[in-house]
Amino acid sequence: MSVRYKFRNQEKIYFVSFSVVYWIDLFIRNEYKEILIDSLRFCQKEKGLEVYAWCIMTSHVHLIIGTRKDNMEDIMRDFKSHTSRTLKKAIKENPIESRKEWILWLMERAGKKNSNNTNFQLWRQDNHPIELWDNYMLDQKLNYLHQNPVDAGFVNKAEDYTYSSAGDYSDKKGMLDIILIR
Repeated sequence: MSVRYKFRNQEKIYFVSFSVVYWIDLFIRNEYKEILIDSLRFCQKEKGLEVYAWCIMTSHVHLIIGTRKDNMEDIMRDFKSHTSRTLKKAIKENPIESRKEWILWLMERAGKKNSNNTNFQLWRQDNHPIELWDNYMLDQKLNYLHQNPVDAGFVNKAEDYTYSSAGDYSDKKGMLDIILIR
C-alpha cells in the first residue's frame, strides 16, 4: 500500500483528485454532476467538509478541501461510497442513457477485479491527496484545477465553466458554497 498519498494532517488544506474507473466519461450528463454537488453539500453540512475549490470534469473530480469536523479520509470514503451507489442507480434508471449497459458492464468488471468491492466499482480507489503546505503549491493547484476545463476545450475562460468554483474566484456566485483562498 502506498504511503505517498495520505491525509497526514487534518488541519491542513489538500488538493484531491479522483477519477471514474477506466476514466469513463460519466459526467457528460448534468444530472450525474448534480449528484456530486448534492453530496458535497451534504458533506459540508453534516461532516464539516471545507471546500476551497472544486471542478467536475467528464471522468474525474478535483477538489481543494479541508475539514473542521470529520477526518478527510472518512469524508472522502463516505462521499465516494454514497455517490457510487447513487450514480449506479441513476445510470440504471436513466431512460436516455445510451451507454447504460456498457458503463455498468465496465463498473461490474472493475468491481470483480478489486477484492475491496462486491461486484461493482465506480471510483478508482485512490484520492491522491496532496498537502498544500505553501502559497506556491496552493496557487499552482488552484490554477490547475480551474484551468482544466479550458485546457480540455470546454470553455475559453475558466470562470465560464459552470461545474467549478472558478466563477467564485471571479466575483460570480457558483453552485457550491466555498471558502475563498485570497
